[in-house]
Amino acid sequence: MNPAEKLKEWGQGSKQFYLDVRSEMKKVSWPGRQEVIGTTVVVIAAVFFFGLYLGLVDYLLGLGLSWVLNYFSGTGGA
Repeated sequence: MNPAEKLKEWGQGSKQFYLDVRSEMKKVSWPGRQEVIGTTVVVIAAVFFFGLYLGLVDYLLGLGLSWVLNYFSGTGGA
C-alpha cells in the first residue's frame, strides 16, 4: 500500500470517528444546573468531613506512637 492510500484511509477513518462521536454526544443526557450544584456541595462537604476525620485519626495515632516511644526509651535500653 502506498503512502497516498494510507493517507486516504486515515482521512476516511478520522471522518467516520468524528461523525460517530457527534452522534454519541447527541445521546448524552447532561445534568441540569441544580443537579450540578447539589452534587458539588455534597462532594465539598464529604472532602471536609473526611479531611477532618483523617486529621483527627492521624493526630491520635501520633500521640499514641509518641507515648509508646517515650515509654520504651525510658527503660534504659542496652
